Amino acid sequence: MAELSTVARPYAEAAFKLARETGAVPAWSDLLANLGRIVSDPQLKAVVGDPALSADRLAAFLGGIVPGGLTGEAARFVATLAENGRVETLPEIAAQFHALRNRDEGRADLLVESAFPMDDAALAELVGAMERRFGCRLTATVRVNPELIGGVRATVGDEVLDASVRGRLAQMATALQS
Repeated sequence: MAELSTVARPYAEAAFKLARETGAVPAWSDLLANLGRIVSDPQLKAVVGDPALSADRLAAFLGGIVPGGLTGEAARFVATLAENGRVETLPEIAAQFHALRNRDEGRADLLVESAFPMDDAALAELVGAMERRFGCRLTATVRVNPELIGGVRATVGDEVLDASVRGRLAQMATALQS
Protein backbone atom coordinates (compact mmCIF):
# COMPACT_ATOMS: atom_id res chain seq x y z
CA MET A 1 0.00 0.00 0.00
CA ALA A 2 2.93 2.35 0.61
CA GLU A 3 3.83 2.11 -3.07
CA LEU A 4 0.35 3.22 -4.11
CA SER A 5 0.60 6.14 -1.71
CA THR A 6 4.00 7.11 -3.09
CA VAL A 7 2.78 6.93 -6.69
CA ALA A 8 -0.37 8.95 -5.94
CA ARG A 9 1.33 11.73 -3.96
CA PRO A 10 2.72 13.83 -6.86
CA TYR A 11 -0.60 13.64 -8.70
CA ALA A 12 -2.53 14.72 -5.61
CA GLU A 13 -0.10 17.57 -4.96
CA ALA A 14 -0.26 18.74 -8.59
CA ALA A 15 -4.07 18.62 -8.59
CA PHE A 16 -4.19 20.51 -5.29
CA LYS A 17 -1.77 23.18 -6.51
CA LEU A 18 -3.83 23.66 -9.67
CA ALA A 19 -7.10 23.72 -7.71
CA ARG A 20 -5.75 26.38 -5.31
CA GLU A 21 -4.42 28.53 -8.16
CA THR A 22 -7.78 28.45 -9.93
CA GLY A 23 -9.87 28.77 -6.76
CA ALA A 24 -11.59 25.47 -7.46
CA VAL A 25 -10.56 23.33 -4.48
CA PRO A 26 -14.12 22.20 -3.60
CA ALA A 27 -14.89 21.31 -7.23
CA TRP A 28 -11.66 19.32 -7.59
CA SER A 29 -12.30 17.60 -4.27
CA ASP A 30 -15.74 16.46 -5.47
CA LEU A 31 -14.38 15.44 -8.87
CA LEU A 32 -11.55 13.35 -7.43
CA ALA A 33 -13.89 11.74 -4.89
CA ASN A 34 -16.29 10.78 -7.71
CA LEU A 35 -13.47 9.43 -9.86
CA GLY A 36 -12.12 7.46 -6.90
CA ARG A 37 -15.53 5.88 -6.32
CA ILE A 38 -15.90 5.06 -10.02
CA VAL A 39 -12.51 3.41 -10.26
CA SER A 40 -13.17 1.45 -7.03
CA ASP A 41 -16.45 0.05 -8.31
CA PRO A 42 -16.03 -3.73 -8.74
CA GLN A 43 -17.94 -3.75 -12.02
CA LEU A 44 -15.79 -1.00 -13.53
CA LYS A 45 -12.43 -2.36 -12.36
CA ALA A 46 -12.40 -4.77 -15.29
CA VAL A 47 -12.88 -1.91 -17.75
CA VAL A 48 -10.32 0.35 -16.08
CA GLY A 49 -7.77 -2.45 -15.90
CA ASP A 50 -8.32 -3.69 -19.48
CA PRO A 51 -4.95 -3.50 -21.25
CA ALA A 52 -6.68 -3.51 -24.64
CA LEU A 53 -8.34 -0.16 -23.86
CA SER A 54 -6.20 2.75 -25.10
CA ALA A 55 -5.38 5.65 -22.80
CA ASP A 56 -7.51 8.01 -24.89
CA ARG A 57 -10.52 5.72 -24.77
CA LEU A 58 -10.09 5.12 -21.03
CA ALA A 59 -9.95 8.88 -20.36
CA ALA A 60 -13.03 9.41 -22.57
CA PHE A 61 -14.82 6.55 -20.78
CA LEU A 62 -14.14 8.07 -17.35
CA GLY A 63 -15.15 11.51 -18.62
CA GLY A 64 -18.45 10.06 -19.80
CA ILE A 65 -19.24 8.49 -16.44
CA VAL A 66 -18.40 11.45 -14.19
CA PRO A 67 -21.46 13.60 -13.44
CA GLY A 68 -21.12 16.74 -15.54
CA GLY A 69 -18.28 15.26 -17.59
CA LEU A 70 -14.66 16.39 -17.69
CA THR A 71 -13.44 19.62 -19.20
CA GLY A 72 -10.23 21.63 -19.32
CA GLU A 73 -7.65 20.81 -16.69
CA ALA A 74 -9.68 17.92 -15.27
CA ALA A 75 -9.82 16.20 -18.68
CA ARG A 76 -6.07 16.71 -19.12
CA PHE A 77 -5.43 15.39 -15.60
CA VAL A 78 -7.38 12.18 -16.27
CA ALA A 79 -5.73 11.82 -19.69
CA THR A 80 -2.30 12.10 -18.03
CA LEU A 81 -3.26 9.43 -15.50
CA ALA A 82 -4.48 7.16 -18.29
CA GLU A 83 -1.33 7.73 -20.39
CA ASN A 84 0.87 6.88 -17.41
CA GLY A 85 -1.18 3.84 -16.40
CA ARG A 86 -2.12 5.41 -13.07
CA VAL A 87 -5.93 5.51 -13.21
CA GLU A 88 -6.12 2.85 -10.49
CA THR A 89 -4.49 5.33 -8.08
CA LEU A 90 -7.48 7.70 -8.20
CA PRO A 91 -8.94 6.58 -4.85
CA GLU A 92 -5.59 7.27 -3.16
CA ILE A 93 -5.17 10.55 -5.06
CA ALA A 94 -8.62 11.60 -3.81
CA ALA A 95 -7.70 10.66 -0.22
CA GLN A 96 -4.42 12.57 -0.36
CA PHE A 97 -6.10 15.58 -2.00
CA HIS A 98 -8.65 15.57 0.83
CA ALA A 99 -5.84 15.49 3.41
CA LEU A 100 -4.06 18.40 1.67
CA ARG A 101 -7.31 20.37 1.63
CA ASN A 102 -7.92 19.70 5.31
CA ARG A 103 -4.40 20.77 6.24
CA ASP A 104 -4.69 23.93 4.12
CA GLU A 105 -8.02 24.86 5.70
CA GLY A 106 -6.97 23.99 9.26
CA ARG A 107 -9.43 21.13 9.47
CA ALA A 108 -9.39 17.42 10.21
CA ASP A 109 -11.84 14.55 9.92
CA LEU A 110 -13.43 13.09 13.03
CA LEU A 111 -14.94 9.63 12.96
CA VAL A 112 -17.30 9.06 15.87
CA GLU A 113 -18.40 5.48 16.47
CA SER A 114 -21.23 5.16 18.93
CA ALA A 115 -23.00 2.13 20.31
CA PHE A 116 -26.32 3.94 19.83
CA PRO A 117 -27.52 6.83 17.66
CA MET A 118 -26.37 10.20 19.04
CA ASP A 119 -28.62 13.21 19.28
CA ASP A 120 -27.43 16.53 17.82
CA ALA A 121 -26.69 18.10 21.21
CA ALA A 122 -24.44 15.23 22.34
CA LEU A 123 -22.62 15.24 19.01
CA ALA A 124 -22.11 19.00 19.13
CA GLU A 125 -20.72 18.72 22.67
CA LEU A 126 -18.35 15.92 21.65
CA VAL A 127 -17.17 17.76 18.52
CA GLY A 128 -16.57 20.92 20.56
CA ALA A 129 -14.47 19.02 23.09
CA MET A 130 -12.50 17.31 20.34
CA GLU A 131 -11.90 20.62 18.53
CA ARG A 132 -10.47 22.09 21.74
CA ARG A 133 -8.28 19.02 22.21
CA PHE A 134 -6.93 18.99 18.65
CA GLY A 135 -6.91 22.74 18.07
CA CYS A 136 -8.64 22.67 14.70
CA ARG A 137 -12.07 22.52 13.13
CA LEU A 138 -13.38 18.98 12.78
CA THR A 139 -15.74 17.51 10.23
CA ALA A 140 -17.62 14.74 12.00
CA THR A 141 -18.87 11.49 10.55
CA VAL A 142 -20.97 9.35 12.87
CA ARG A 143 -21.35 5.58 12.62
CA VAL A 144 -23.44 3.38 14.86
CA ASN A 145 -21.39 0.37 15.95
CA PRO A 146 -23.34 -1.92 18.32
CA GLU A 147 -20.18 -3.96 18.99
CA LEU A 148 -18.98 -1.12 21.24
CA ILE A 149 -21.70 -2.14 23.74
CA GLY A 150 -21.85 1.44 25.09
CA GLY A 151 -19.96 4.73 24.88
CA VAL A 152 -18.06 6.16 21.91
CA ARG A 153 -14.78 5.81 20.05
CA ALA A 154 -13.43 8.93 18.32
CA THR A 155 -10.74 8.87 15.65
CA VAL A 156 -8.88 11.91 14.32
CA GLY A 157 -6.12 11.02 11.89
CA ASP A 158 -4.17 8.21 13.48
CA GLU A 159 -5.22 9.06 17.03
CA VAL A 160 -8.02 7.02 18.63
CA LEU A 161 -9.78 7.98 21.83
CA ASP A 162 -11.74 4.97 23.02
CA ALA A 163 -14.37 5.62 25.67
CA SER A 164 -16.46 2.59 24.76
CA VAL A 165 -17.43 -0.25 27.06
CA ARG A 166 -15.68 -2.71 24.73
CA GLY A 167 -12.52 -0.58 24.88
CA ARG A 168 -12.60 -0.45 28.67
CA LEU A 169 -13.13 -4.21 28.86
CA ALA A 170 -10.11 -4.72 26.57
CA GLN A 171 -8.01 -2.45 28.80
CA MET A 172 -9.06 -4.41 31.89
CA ALA A 173 -8.23 -7.72 30.18
CA THR A 174 -4.77 -6.43 29.26
CA ALA A 175 -4.18 -5.18 32.81
CA LEU A 176 -5.23 -8.53 34.27
CA GLN A 177 -2.91 -10.43 31.92
CA SER A 178 0.08 -8.27 32.86
